[in-house]
Amino acid sequence: MSEPGGASGIRGEGGRKVSLLLAVAGLSYLIDLCSKLAVVAELENRPAVQVIGTWLELRVMRNSGAAFGIGETATIVFTLVAAGVAVAIARLARKLYSVPWAMALGLLLGGALGNLTDRLFRAPGGLEGAVVDFISVRGFSVMNLADWALFCGSALIVFCTIRGWELDGTRGEVRARSAEAA
Repeated sequence: MSEPGGASGIRGEGGRKVSLLLAVAGLSYLIDLCSKLAVVAELENRPAVQVIGTWLELRVMRNSGAAFGIGETATIVFTLVAAGVAVAIARLARKLYSVPWAMALGLLLGGALGNLTDRLFRAPGGLEGAVVDFISVRGFSVMNLADWALFCGSALIVFCTIRGWELDGTRGEVRARSAEAA
């Protein structure tokens, strides 16, 4: 089936892709939540577990800031940003007909909700809980699977944007040419 605007393969069959967005978000959230529960139960307050020598280790750390420990005193700001991301994605979902965009936004939503759960329910609680990080890459950072979901979702958004793929499943350049022809 030919897609509107010639965007073959970008717009999935059927209607909106909200169910795909929710499935990707739910799966990434569940994987993040289960991984954090496991590493806190099995690895917290223990020596790091070497996965690839000292280059990649599993080491539990609590992070009240953002990536790379930035903004440790602004925990509430990161909590509000994660909540804002979730609201923004919910608003965008009504325009969502693109499979890649559904996957990207699902990853963002799952990652945001994973870290938001830590901010809400981990010590010290309220809106200021510390995020559980445990994937330590020597000389780089200590992160968690929610951070990876956020990174992968963001990278996919950049890819979709570069390719000219729109949320509605059309291609931006095709839409611009159609407008010029009219």
